[in-house]
Parts: sequence; C-alpha cells; structure tokens
Amino acid sequence: MRVAIIHYWLVSMRGGEKVIEALCDMYPDADIFTLVCDRDKLSEKIRRHRIFTSFLQRIPGAKKHYQSLLPLMPFALESFDLRDYDLIISSESGPAKGIIPPPHAVHVCYCHSPMRYLWDHYHFYRGNAGLAARIMMPLLAPVLRAWDANSSLRVDRFVANSHHVANRIGKYYRRSSVVVYPPVAVDEFAPSAELGDFYLCAGQIVPYKRIDLAVRAFTSMNRNLVVLGGGDDREIEALKREAGPTIRFVGQASFADLRSHLARCRALIFPGEEDFGIVPVEAMASGRPVIAYGRGGAMDTVVHGHTGILFKEQSIESLVDAVEIFEAMEHRFRPEAIQMHASQFSVLNFKSGMKKVIDQEIARRVSLVEPTTFGASMSSLFDEAGHVPLH
Repeated sequence: MRVAIIHYWLVSMRGGEKVIEALCDMYPDADIFTLVCDRDKLSEKIRRHRIFTSFLQRIPGAKKHYQSLLPLMPFALESFDLRDYDLIISSESGPAKGIIPPPHAVHVCYCHSPMRYLWDHYHFYRGNAGLAARIMMPLLAPVLRAWDANSSLRVDRFVANSHHVANRIGKYYRRSSVVVYPPVAVDEFAPSAELGDFYLCAGQIVPYKRIDLAVRAFTSMNRNLVVLGGGDDREIEALKREAGPTIRFVGQASFADLRSHLARCRALIFPGEEDFGIVPVEAMASGRPVIAYGRGGAMDTVVHGHTGILFKEQSIESLVDAVEIFEAMEHRFRPEAIQMHASQFSVLNFKSGMKKVIDQEIARRVSLVEPTTFGASMSSLFDEAGHVPLH
C-alpha cells in the first residue's frame, strides 16, 4: 500500500508538524507532499521521508511569505500527481485537502481547522491585514471559499482535532467527522516540587491569542505574569508599553525553559480561542491548572473546577474574576490528578485513534468496490484480525 501524506507547508515545527511526525511513525515509507518546505527547520524524522514540493517553492521568498500566495494554492495542490497512491492522508489547516485523489485511493483528512482566514476568522484577519490585503480579500475570498467547500467532497473521511473543529466542519462543509485529539508529548513534562509566585502565558504572540488581555488583567491586579514566546516585534513592543511592573517578557524560550516555567507556574493563562490548544495540555501534563477562555478547544481539554477554571467572556473583568475564583480554591487542585487527565492526549492515543479510523475507511471502501484487482489487493492488506499492519 503506497501512502501519501499531504501537509499545507513545512516551514517550522509546531503542532501541525507534530501530527506529521506521528503519521511518519505510522507509515515510515510514506511520501510527503507540501506547498513549500524549509528542510532546515524540520525534524530528522520528517526529513527522512521523500518530500515533494509544489511550483510555489520556486517563487523567490516563498518560504517566508507563503501565506501571501493563498490565491495560487489551489492550483499548486491540484498539480500534485497522486495516481500511484492507495492511501492519502491530508493534514488540513491551510487548503491541503484540495489535492485530486485518484478514484481507487482512500482519502482521510485530519482537520486542524477549516481555513480560518476564509471562514469564521475572516473579518478578524481582514481587519488586521495591510491595506493591499484589505482591498483584495473581498474580491478573492468568495472564489476561494467556493473552492474550499467544493474540495471537501474529495475527502472520504474527516477527522477533527476537537469537537469545536468538528462543529465547524459540519457548518462550512456539511460533513460529519470523528474526533481524534492531536498528539501531545505528555511524557516529556512532569510536575515540579518547587513552585514560583507567577502565572504564565506561553505561545506565539499573535493578536487572536489575546495575550494583551492577560497583560491588562494582571497589570490591573498587580499579579506576577510571565509572557513566554516570540512574535511580531511591533506587537510585543505594544504589549510592553501597556504592561505594568509585574509583567515580565521572556521572549522565545528553549524547550527546557518552557518545561521549567510550565511546571513552576501557579497556573497557565490561556485567554485565546484555539482550535485545540497544545500548551494547556502541556501545562496539565506538568501538573499545573489552566485558566482558559471557555470556547474552542479548551472545552475539550480543561475540566472546570478539576483541572482549571473556564471564564465566559474575553474581557478583563471576566479574566480577573476567574483568577480570583482560582486563588480561592487553589489548594484544591491536585497535580497528580491534573497530570492523569492530560495523559489521554498522548501520542500513542493519537496513533491508535487514527489507525482505527483509517482501517475502518479502507474496510468500507473494500466492501463497496466490485471484486476487481484493486479490491483483491486492498483486501490482502488486512491481517486476520481485520487490521492494516503498519510495518
């Protein structure tokens, strides 16, 4: 069985690329197709695979300014020749599912999110874009939305990374999906015997993560907050101007520093709405509670009153109230119970969940096709237990 893994772009190692790493473990002989690739930024595990890029790779500056090439992405994806592959797994957040699968192939899409900048976050992205983008987006977006919705019909089975994303798949694509949580390296985190007197915000500093809300709230409370992560220099400088003396910006940190801060903080502050949100799971794997905005992926990961506190509105007042509620019951949170809760989001559980979905979809396809050469060859892939061996 020849396997192709499709990923929107490979220019860094973030949550989406961790999914690709897990898929590489599952299918060590798979080929990877992506719009643009910066091999120097990838893990050795991904680099071991054959990686095919689109014609966008040859455009000067594409590795850095790939997102501005959105209007060309449908053409680039459809140019991939996948005729020789039996199983196609697309990793979707950009338009990766828009490849043209051959009739005999099974196409499973692991969806991190329908394209935010075309759908539910469209007005947010347009409002924060430059002048040229604000002018062009209303002209291009309707065409790209139509292509995005149409290309969802090329997928045999959707897998969502959270129930929040599953609802958006149903809303925009009118397709059902099964939820398999993304792989989080929970075993690499552990509680610490030493706790600090600070709260923590960690992650890329971009507007939709609402770190500005945490900075304002903790400045008003005169509580210690550490902001860990990089981002646009202008965005960071604007936050620093608003921050009081109890706010400390650490900048981009190593994995060791991240792990240390997560294990020692009083709680992680998570004020944005994320599709899933890996950092809260990493904090809980470190035994620390999470104070999160009660929308999006946090609803799948944070249990109110058990592993953290959920607040209802993205406002300073609502976050301040949540911190005060947390401090009143801080002694009731048990690191070992929080860590146990985080264990369900492991890499092993992701692989098991994906394998089950893929096996089911291949079995369904075999049962539908006539007894052709394809049907016979695909049937031979199953072992006596009805599973597809990975090696």
